[in-house]
Amino acid sequence: MALGLAAKKEIVAEVSDVASRALSVAVAEYRGMEVAELTDMRVKAREQGIYLKVIRNTLARRALENTQFSDMDSALTGPLIYAFSIDAPGTGARLFKDIAKENKNLKVTALSIGNGVMGPEKLDAVAALPTRDEALAKLLATFKAPVGKFVKTVNEVPSKFVRVLAAVKDTK
Repeated sequence: MALGLAAKKEIVAEVSDVASRALSVAVAEYRGMEVAELTDMRVKAREQGIYLKVIRNTLARRALENTQFSDMDSALTGPLIYAFSIDAPGTGARLFKDIAKENKNLKVTALSIGNGVMGPEKLDAVAALPTRDEALAKLLATFKAPVGKFVKTVNEVPSKFVRVLAAVKDTK
């Protein structure tokens, strides 16, 4: 079914708005996937806070024009599904990686984190990026480790003294 000009403008505006707020975008070719598989992927994307959209590449080019993902023009060929990660930069790539393990028809073609297009060989690296909560937990653990070791070291002196006194008492 052909889209009218108003519908096309609405799609471009919606995708452009999402792209301006997104941290990263992953693009995959979905040729050969069944409707049930795509529906399952959409449900998983919604649960993880990923904006997942199948749109024409010409509309995608226009939507990405004035965003940080404007350099993705060369990667937009074939039937593509776009995953815009809103909360954490690696969620879209992680979703595609998980789905591609189960379904060989999903092939990631390009990734972008702000600037510069990356090929599908970078999928594992982008998918391994921590979420905001994971990053904060690692940062907190990094701050906490030296203080904890210092406290253990300071506490060891009186503990050692008490053990020496107990050993002297046992010998007498």
